[in-house]
Amino acid sequence: MLRTLGNLLWLVLGGLMMGLGWWLAGLLCAITIVGLPWAKACFVIGQFAFWPFGKEAVNREQVNGQPDIGTGALGTLGNVVWFIFAGVWLAIGHLLSAVACFVTIIGIPFGLQHLKLAAMTLAPIGKTIVDAR
Repeated sequence: MLRTLGNLLWLVLGGLMMGLGWWLAGLLCAITIVGLPWAKACFVIGQFAFWPFGKEAVNREQVNGQPDIGTGALGTLGNVVWFIFAGVWLAIGHLLSAVACFVTIIGIPFGLQHLKLAAMTLAPIGKTIVDAR
């Protein structure tokens, strides 16, 4: 019940705009064949940006127990390219949303969630979203 309430308040306090921002970045990446790995990450993380409470982002290698193409050297290269072209802009959006939430006392938990998403924005390749333990 509290998770649902938190997610609904989250949508009002910046989650809707940032989730749409992630999906827009995913659509822009999907336009080219080269951008498809980034597009997939954008849509997964965009869903997380809409409903973050009760979920957490973890490295896929921790979940699968073995490395894959996104958690190795190519994933690191992909994250560098991502950061240059899109990650920095989404991170700025999350940071500005966090500052707006921190202005009010009731918005502090939402601001902290924006900071977590901003950190994940810097390197989304190789991450997956799981239920919080």
